[in-house]
Amino acid sequence: MRVEKCYFCSTNVYPGHGSAFVRNDAKVFRFCTSKCHKNFKMKRNPRKVRWTKAFRKAAGKEMTIDSTIDFEKRRNVPVRYDRELVQTTIKAMKRIAEIKAKREKAFFRNRMASSRAKQIAHRKKRLEAAKGSFKLREPVTKTAAAPEKIKVSVKSSKSALIPGEGRSMGMDID
Repeated sequence: MRVEKCYFCSTNVYPGHGSAFVRNDAKVFRFCTSKCHKNFKMKRNPRKVRWTKAFRKAAGKEMTIDSTIDFEKRRNVPVRYDRELVQTTIKAMKRIAEIKAKREKAFFRNRMASSRAKQIAHRKKRLEAAKGSFKLREPVTKTAAAPEKIKVSVKSSKSALIPGEGRSMGMDID
């Protein structure tokens, strides 16, 4: 089974999936989805579109210099079937996957550590700027005295709830 790579986003295109565009000079472009095909037709550069692998590699978000990546390249040489060769190849593939995962984890840890250092430096810079522009107040301490009570004088006014009270305009009710 031959697994192709999408020309635009570099994802795997399995047999029976995706689409292909053949140019007049017989160059074949394979695409995983119509999204990639449309972006190709709009003449967009995959290195400038943020969701592609080309962008991630160009921006240093993904590992680019690693020997395990070379194993994914296409080989057009047919090999005669040999059971022992297949078993050793499968063992090697598992081992390579382990090594690749370990290296990716280390790469991610280093990348996050550097971004974390940048965040801390940025926070310190903002805090220093804030200290210079604002004068921090001291916290207010509570006193042991009881809070003062406010006295309100009550006026005796006619209530609208009591019949005959609070009439306006001199109207009599029968």
